[in-house]
Amino acid sequence: MGISSKTLLWIFVFPLFSLLFFLTFSAAQDQYALKRQQMVEQDIKARGVKAPVVLGVMGKVPRHLFVDASYRERAYGDHPLPIGEGQTISQPYVVALMTEALVLRHEDRVLEIGTGSGYQAAVLAEIVREVYTIEIRKNLAQRVELTLKELGYNNVHVKYGDGYFGWEDQAPFDAIIITAAANHIPPPLIKQLKEGGRLIVPLGSTVYFQTLTLATKRRGELDVVQLSPVAFVPMTGEMQKR
Repeated sequence: MGISSKTLLWIFVFPLFSLLFFLTFSAAQDQYALKRQQMVEQDIKARGVKAPVVLGVMGKVPRHLFVDASYRERAYGDHPLPIGEGQTISQPYVVALMTEALVLRHEDRVLEIGTGSGYQAAVLAEIVREVYTIEIRKNLAQRVELTLKELGYNNVHVKYGDGYFGWEDQAPFDAIIITAAANHIPPPLIKQLKEGGRLIVPLGSTVYFQTLTLATKRRGELDVVQLSPVAFVPMTGEMQKR
């Protein structure tokens, strides 16, 4: 049986097309990988973040997939970017700094208040067993839940709600991270933090600047250490009533 010219053409052209597609895709991925490594070396490691697990994760998580396509070429700059609804994806250095300060372990269960883009949740998910994250904006919560699932982060659980009240039926948590400015630490979160657990929050004015604050729970009380000045968007919902 003979082979038609169209079939022959397809036999030779299809593998070539596949190879070109693969090379183009690989080049694009390599470009982002290079930018990630430059980000880690220049903007994170050079500024004092030392934990190998944190540096490794920051060099792995694809930040460009947590922003709108129009911002992807700027995704690895050391600055926040808008994600809609007046919110931003945090500066990579600050994400790394907050993650390192929590001294996370593989077996930990972490609560995040303020899911936003989902980038911080993904960073946490690469390190710990389970991440529970709460977003007060329904559209963001739905969008990020889809993004995280598409990227294979099955150990991240997203909840639409007011993070001020935490996630009581999943408590207690080994660590809690608040990614929005607060003028005080919500009492429900203190209650849901394990003894010996760590909580990190941008604490102070919700309008201008805050101090990144690390609190460790000891005998039911918080031992507080101030880390560095930061600027976060304000925590909304119940926080604004207090």
